[in-house]
Amino acid sequence: MEDSKIHFDRRKFIKGTSAAMVLSSFGAYGLDFELPKKTWRVGLIGTGWYGKSDLFRLIQVADVEVISLCDVDEHLLTEAAELVSKRQKSGKKPKLYSDYRKMLAKKDLDIVLIGSPDHWHALQCIDALKAGAHVYVQKPISVDVLEGEAMVAAARKYNKVVQVGTQRKSTPHLIDVKKQIVEGGLLGKISHVEMCCYYHMRANDNPSVQPVPEYFDYDMWTGPAPLRPYDGLPHRRWWRAFMEYGNGITGDMCVHMLDTVRWMLDLGWPKRISATGGIYVQKESKSNIADTQTAIFEYEELNCVWNHRTWGTPADPEYPWSFKLYGEKGTLSGSTMKADFVPHGGGDPIHFDVLYEKEKYPEDLTEKDIELNAAPATRLHMIDFLNAIENGTRPVADIEEGHISTASCILANLAMQTKRPLVYDPKNKIIIDDEEATQLLKRDYRGPWVHPDKS
Repeated sequence: MEDSKIHFDRRKFIKGTSAAMVLSSFGAYGLDFELPKKTWRVGLIGTGWYGKSDLFRLIQVADVEVISLCDVDEHLLTEAAELVSKRQKSGKKPKLYSDYRKMLAKKDLDIVLIGSPDHWHALQCIDALKAGAHVYVQKPISVDVLEGEAMVAAARKYNKVVQVGTQRKSTPHLIDVKKQIVEGGLLGKISHVEMCCYYHMRANDNPSVQPVPEYFDYDMWTGPAPLRPYDGLPHRRWWRAFMEYGNGITGDMCVHMLDTVRWMLDLGWPKRISATGGIYVQKESKSNIADTQTAIFEYEELNCVWNHRTWGTPADPEYPWSFKLYGEKGTLSGSTMKADFVPHGGGDPIHFDVLYEKEKYPEDLTEKDIELNAAPATRLHMIDFLNAIENGTRPVADIEEGHISTASCILANLAMQTKRPLVYDPKNKIIIDDEEATQLLKRDYRGPWVHPDKS
């Protein structure tokens, strides 16, 4: 007990425990992991921040030989090759490619990780599946709804496993929360959900147009997206400021929280989606993503409400990026860092802490830009991915679930754009009774790139 709270801290449990014991412990949470005994031939497309982070987490939990790396930035690519050679057992440097199609044409990969910007996810995922690989693709899976439909269809057609990087489903303290609070019935009937992000994460710059550096293939980086005048390297943050390459804060951050809520409450497609918002405050920059947005995802006797602001203060400073489940018996707040259940009408609050594995994986402490709180979740996500491949099963973040969460966020943006609620029919792949909105389910591609077929 700590200040009348029940406190779950699994860091003490993990410290000094073997990998086998750690993994077997998750059986109590419905996670029956076994490490597959084989060497996986792996390739990575997109060697920036999170692409490398995902790859390093995979190397930590499996016998991996990184065969190839692909990036349109020669500097990022050579830097990644050096880091990988130091990380993998063989010490070898992977083969390097600037065009992912040439990498996939070798057909020598069991697994392809995709860490490129959002506008590339669909084509690269589908092409990797065609090349015979299983795929780990970052969220959001697509920039339009029909891209996502095509990705699901391809995964099923080629009978491959696609795991989406919505790793909250593999986050230890949130697994505890789902089991003990939600499935344990402590909330009672849940009829309202709030999700939010109040991080000041919108890039608000106005860089000048400039020559493209010789080491960076800007045309290939842009690919099927509109070709903006080059105004600096788009890596890490700048590309996220533009709807040409993604779906704003809702596509980037709501997708995690909505996916988590859907997983916890066993929700499918929303019945109806509405949204309002726009650029209300930060009007001075080139960025064209909304700095303010509210979206409502409607289910039967349940509304899931999303709010983001990239300015001002958070509604709850303890939970600036989070979800809150409101039940008749209590309220549950959850984030990547912690969770708190507060019962109504008396009783002890219950607190859950994030799991770190700093002692078990000391290399985490020296890795540049690592999200230490997310590393254990990503490792478990990778193990779940490998087990799904071995067993021919669906992973915890299967492409279809990633599509529902991604498409719902895209539809929220379209509802904001059209200024009316939208009802998506996933069977017929249309917006019901709205031909204009249906046309927005598919973005125009820049030639010679061709939009993937949803059938």
